[in-house]
Amino acid sequence: MKKLLPFVVDAVLVVVFCAIGRSSHDESILSGLARTAWPFEVGLLLGWVIAFAVTAWQAERDVDSAVRRFDGWLLWPTGVIIWLSTLIFGMLLRVISGQGTAFSFVLVAATALALFLLGPRAARKALSGS
Repeated sequence: MKKLLPFVVDAVLVVVFCAIGRSSHDESILSGLARTAWPFEVGLLLGWVIAFAVTAWQAERDVDSAVRRFDGWLLWPTGVIIWLSTLIFGMLLRVISGQGTAFSFVLVAATALALFLLGPRAARKALSGS
């Protein structure tokens, strides 16, 4: 369960990002939140899968070793993979589903998701002194 905590934190922060976005555009937060959040949540999930696969590959494809070694709180490479995947796959899925992806939105999303997905990892690293 301890290994799932960073995933849960990420998932909640992605929903918060989407809720803030809806609110900033004077849209009903609850009524359209699932429609806004699902592309980013799928991107987040894919990012976690990719980050775990990278760990498994580094562990010479030994899944048991990868499970033991995997740390969802790592800033590099885990956090960066998760951030980029959430952003890139989220935007691609928004395009496929007919939602907007204006360049300014991509920049705002990249910045906000970096803050939300990398910020807690960086803070944790700074506070732990490692």
